[in-house]
Parts: sequence; structure tokens; C-alpha cells
Amino acid sequence: MTGSRPTRSPLDSLRPAAFGADPAGERMARIRRSPNFANGVFVNPEGTRHTPSGSMLRFLPTYFRKEERVRRAPAHAVPVHPTTVADLAAPAASGLRLTWMGHSTVLAEIDGARVLFDPVWSERCSPFAHLGPRRLHPVPVPLAETGPLDAVIISHDHYDHLDMPTVRALARTGAAFVVPLGVGAHLEHWGVPADRVTELDWHESTEVAGLTLTATPARHFCGRALRNTQHTLWASWVVTGPEHRIFHSGDTGYFPGFADIGAQHGPFDVTMVQIGAYSEFWPDIHMTPEEGMRAHADLQGGDAAHGMMLPIHWGTFNLAPHPWDEPAEGTVAAAGRVGATVVAPRPGQPFEPAAGLPLETWWRDVAAASAGGPPQVGAGAAGDAEGEKVVLRA
Repeated sequence: MTGSRPTRSPLDSLRPAAFGADPAGERMARIRRSPNFANGVFVNPEGTRHTPSGSMLRFLPTYFRKEERVRRAPAHAVPVHPTTVADLAAPAASGLRLTWMGHSTVLAEIDGARVLFDPVWSERCSPFAHLGPRRLHPVPVPLAETGPLDAVIISHDHYDHLDMPTVRALARTGAAFVVPLGVGAHLEHWGVPADRVTELDWHESTEVAGLTLTATPARHFCGRALRNTQHTLWASWVVTGPEHRIFHSGDTGYFPGFADIGAQHGPFDVTMVQIGAYSEFWPDIHMTPEEGMRAHADLQGGDAAHGMMLPIHWGTFNLAPHPWDEPAEGTVAAAGRVGATVVAPRPGQPFEPAAGLPLETWWRDVAAASAGGPPQVGAGAAGDAEGEKVVLRA
């Protein structure tokens, strides 16, 4: 969809490029027609608190306390899987293979097509070169070695999901970009051709390479700049092929709509569900492991034992006050209580759900020892010298 560019003012020259662009013109007109847009902003399926009642002053001492900071990072280097170009070039024998690259970035090879969710290859999820959360492990695979892509799917425009340098690199490929309403303004601002951008409202679908990509509701919010207008939508995603179907939650709090998504589009071979960066200080916009497992069960028609759950949104960036390994431990425990199958690969480790992947609690060795300082980011990760440094080649 082509959108008109907003009128520029002299102050726009001071706006970092990573802030993106605000929707305008035809794009903004379509946003205003959305049933999910009311009183000048996008709204959630149900009421949402970004923070509970009370002062954020309770949060800050917890976040910056030394012993808490130590627990929020791994004590040793995270074991990244040594995936090769050949590993990703060979077709998936079963027709479905997933590779978790860390955080919410997942390469999905499904029924002969290749889809990349929320690609973030930068060293920091931030608009600035030297500020913001830094990677806790190297990028598992250089971006250029992930192979040709049919579609890039973005869940929303927060920095840990929509990364400008990565988008600029992918703009030079032939991949289609499929995003929620309004997000296309950022992409076009960064050089993605308008004819390669498809923006969807909740419950809308598009066809790419024999797959049906559907934007489904999520309970979150948006924004990249100092003034967050809530004019870009957030979404979860259903990808359906001739033989397989998968779900990616993006960022979301728990809400009853997961059961509706499951009833309409499920059950799924794999659900990729956010289970990290939760806190009592933002209880409605991210899920705890227990809530994530409940969402998985809802998506599978109430049968948590159907398919597999791949935990996402943990392990790569330090974004919340909980211990680094707590999301993985909590998810495994929650799965045990309901008989669900959790797959927990190391970053970069491809797996085919049909073949299964034995549960290896690799994070325990990483987090168990007393921390003697921050983990060393190994060779292959981008450095800090430039804000747009992305691992494109080995």
C-alpha cells in the first residue's frame, strides 16, 4: 500500500532515522476507518494497563539493585548453535522447520516457502548506537546466510521487533514485507519499496508464495519516538500452508481472544509464544510463562498436548526485572503441569517439529554459576561502533 509522506518541519532534521515516520495521507485515512481505532488511537481487545496503580518509584530500586542486575544476565556465554548455510539450504524433510535466532526472531520454512518473523540483527534494540539493551549472545547466523526469503513479518514497531538496520538490509532483497496497519510508514521511510509492503488490520489476510498470512489480535501497544501517537497497530500472526500452520504471538498480554484465534485458525503444528520480559509493573502487555502456556492451550482448542510450543521473547535482551533464566524454567514447569510439549532450542538451532527435539535445559549451565561479570559476546556479533552495524556476512 502506498501512503503519503507527512509534511516535514525544520525539526524533522533532528529526528533520528530510527524513529521512523508517522502515518499520513491515504495510510492514515485507512487507519481511521479501522474498527480497532477509536478516539484517535488504536485500542486493545480489552482494557490494558501499561503499569499498575501506584508509583514507578517501586520499580526503579528493584531494577538497578546490584544483585538483581547480576541475576538478569547469564553468568556464562550463551551456547549459540553452529548453524551453517548448508543446514538452512537443505529442504525440510517434513515441510516444516523452524530456527529461533533469539528473542522473537524466528525463521520459518513452511511448505516450500520461507518466512522471517521480527528480524533483529543489530547489536542493540535501540535507536542509538551506544545506549539501550545490548545482545546477551551473538547473532547465530549472518543475515545474508539465512537464504532467500519470501516474506518478512513484523508484529509491531518496538525496537526489539522492528530493527531499522535489518530492515534496510532486507530491503535490498526481493522479500515481501507483511505488517500491521501503519507500520509501512516506517518501512518506506527506510527504503522498502511501497509495492513490497502489505499492511493488514486484525483478521485480514494476504497470500505470499502459496501461504496465507493473517494478522490476528494481540494485547499490547506501539511506538518508537518520544511522542507515541498509537497510530501503528500491533498483531499476532497465523501462517497457513497447504500442509502446516503456525502461530507467532508477537508481544501480548493474555486475553480470551487466543481461544477465538485457535477456533478460527488452529490447531497449530507449532505456537511461538512470548513468555519473557514480563513484570507486575506492566501486567497486561506481556505474558508470564504460565499465561503463555494458557495461551498455547487456548490456541490448540483447549488441548495443550497438541503440537509444540516454542517459547520466544527471552534470552537475548535484558528488558525486565526477572532473572534471565526464569522464563525458560517457568515454561518447562508450566508445560509439565498440563502435558504440553515445549521445544527449547539453542539460538540458531534448526528443528523440524515432526522429528521432535529432545528437551535440553542448556540455560541451566549458563545461569547456574555465580556471575563474575557480563558474558562475553563471541565472534560474529556486531560491535558497538555504529548504530547500523548488522551481521550480514561471516
